[in-house]
Amino acid sequence: MPSEPVIQIDGPWTHRSVSANGTRFHVASSGEGPLVLLLHGFPEFWWTWRHQLVSLSAAGYRAVAADLRGYGGSDKPPRGYDLVTAAADAAGLIRALGEANAVVVGHDWGGLTAWTLAAYFPKSVRRLAVVSMGHPLRMRAALLSSPLRTSRSLGTSRAPGSPGSSGHAGYPLAFQLPVLPERQLVRDGGALVGSILSSWSAPGWPDQDTIRVYQRAMRIPPVAHTALEYHRWFARSSLRPDGLRYARQMRSPVAAPTLHLHGAVDPCVPAQTARGAGRYVEAPYRWKVVEGAGHFPHEERPGLFDAELIGWLADPEPDR
Repeated sequence: MPSEPVIQIDGPWTHRSVSANGTRFHVASSGEGPLVLLLHGFPEFWWTWRHQLVSLSAAGYRAVAADLRGYGGSDKPPRGYDLVTAAADAAGLIRALGEANAVVVGHDWGGLTAWTLAAYFPKSVRRLAVVSMGHPLRMRAALLSSPLRTSRSLGTSRAPGSPGSSGHAGYPLAFQLPVLPERQLVRDGGALVGSILSSWSAPGWPDQDTIRVYQRAMRIPPVAHTALEYHRWFARSSLRPDGLRYARQMRSPVAAPTLHLHGAVDPCVPAQTARGAGRYVEAPYRWKVVEGAGHFPHEERPGLFDAELIGWLADPEPDR
């Protein structure tokens, strides 16, 4: 399946390719003003930020939503699916877009990338907003402390990581299996993608049209494989030298003002798992819960989400 018709969805934004860190990235951008770089999570792509591309540009920002390495219209090389490389990709994108730094907003795995960017490339981050994801050290501890099992296989109707599986750690553990997870993500037209989106969100989202967009994007070769490689690195590197080096670096305090947004009923990364990241932030830190939202608050409750994000961006001295 070619990526262009699936990825280059029309709207009040423009599509382009940007080269950074030796890789070509697809981005959708809208507006003029200070740069806001938007980083998506699993199992999505740049289109997850369609509401924010409109609201941020209307508020006077240059909003740029990128497909991460291995996703959507971006390059899909065989290697580079670790968070350090993802952070280097994001830092390179900011420079390639003509800026020394940016407001960085990351959801899910984009959130892990954003946390990593702030620790490894602090001068690239003017402000940091993390959505539906705890600090990487907290998430790694949660993963290692969870039972090393998944109580439901990938082939069932319930998505791994949803209620009834082994909790938020269930899906990265299930995704360590070879070959099978990729096959399950694309079989039956990508039915598992729809199950994941529905299981991780609050009732009422997503609709079938939204599900089909994400299913088509996951079926672009080899996205099902490259998307899972991030999960595999995160789990497998925990006790390896590269993972230990990463953990040491991630203890560096974040120097950028940070907004931490989380859905009140997120079953994938429960709020109690994510909150408390302020211990890793030396700058002003703000924790906010988006009521009535699950794991995708920027899509499920875009009005509430945008009000929190844009209000925080407009605050010259965000409080703790």
